[in-house]
Amino acid sequence: MIKLRLPLILLFITAKLFGQQAINDNRTYQANIKSVEFYNTAKEQSFPAINLKSTDALLLAFDDLHGGTQYYNYTIQHCDADWNPSQLSPAEYLQSFTEDRITDYRYSTNTRQKYTHYELTLPNQNISPKLSGNYLLKVYLNGDVNQIVLTRRFYVVESKVSIGATIVPSNNNALRQSNQKINFQVNYGGLLVQNPNTDIRALVLQNGRTDKSKLNTAPSNLRGSLLIYNDVNTNDFEGGNEFRHFDLRSLKLNSERIGRIYRDTANTVILLGDPNRNQPAYSFQYDNDGKFYILNQDGSNPRIDADYAHIYFSLAGNKSDNDGAAYIVGQFNNYQLDQQSRMLFDSAKGRFYTDLFLKQGVYDYEYIWVDKNSKAPDEIAFEGSYYETENDYQILVYFCRPGTRYQELVGYTQLNTTKR
Repeated sequence: MIKLRLPLILLFITAKLFGQQAINDNRTYQANIKSVEFYNTAKEQSFPAINLKSTDALLLAFDDLHGGTQYYNYTIQHCDADWNPSQLSPAEYLQSFTEDRITDYRYSTNTRQKYTHYELTLPNQNISPKLSGNYLLKVYLNGDVNQIVLTRRFYVVESKVSIGATIVPSNNNALRQSNQKINFQVNYGGLLVQNPNTDIRALVLQNGRTDKSKLNTAPSNLRGSLLIYNDVNTNDFEGGNEFRHFDLRSLKLNSERIGRIYRDTANTVILLGDPNRNQPAYSFQYDNDGKFYILNQDGSNPRIDADYAHIYFSLAGNKSDNDGAAYIVGQFNNYQLDQQSRMLFDSAKGRFYTDLFLKQGVYDYEYIWVDKNSKAPDEIAFEGSYYETENDYQILVYFCRPGTRYQELVGYTQLNTTKR
């Protein structure tokens, strides 16, 4: 008999009775919802930003492992720069309807794991934003907003400022070999700005990650309409390391990181063991900055003929569960540190291990350590941090126009450490 701890039972009952409260972040709330992708259609897995009143589009795609046909509805919520709901009614920021149903779905074919694949393109004829800013996409079941399925952040830009940026080593001598500092300027030109120190805010993200971002509430210097953000202590990011990766485009042939593949009633894949990479010197390896791509060399349409497999990971972390906990994260699980991403510890082998149920494709991932005492996530413990690491950085500029009740997104740019 399987025994559940009382808090888990209560959590399950509460969720059933009252639904789940959506968190204004990238989250998946149901275990049967897998392989969620959300990106600008101009490039697969790109940052989910579009220009207002343009032909830009976003694609949401996900699988429901329950199969069959479900009634999934969606809406979008306008938010401020801190991702709190803005003080606007849906009629003020949405054209046409306030909610709609996802009608594009297909059933999986020739797969051991049966699923239904759903897709949604935004904006569309039924729902389209008419203001710039931060938006939260909410998908829920049977038209009931309490039965939340997933949430995804996206950005609608109306370019009114110009942004120039550079990436330099940290001003702190102790961090020059490990950190990447972003210095940038914002020229607000024709914008009617009364107080640049309060009306304009700028957000910097590393690889589009909300858990690795820095919000600039005031510039370090002003020069006419030019706002300069180059204070010695701001926008200083750990460079981290290139992501680890594995290639599961085929379940018939072993790729570089695949140890064994077993195909029976379910697919099982054993990856080669991972070492601790916190070494003195940087070592280059190609990565996708934490992203994942659904691909299947054995089929013709990976959206519906890529199969799922139990992927087994193991890490020689030179630590034990007496000191803290190890987690495995990537864009595939929104970098969430939770029970699903937490690894178990094998004291006999001195290794951390876990298995994840993932769809065929190419995946980036990394390991995070959380010390028992500090409770602080530590990326460096297993991965190291190096100035040479290739990373993307996104800069978003927000403007609160005097007399308005929301923050406009008036500027966006992306830069890469290898294109300095």
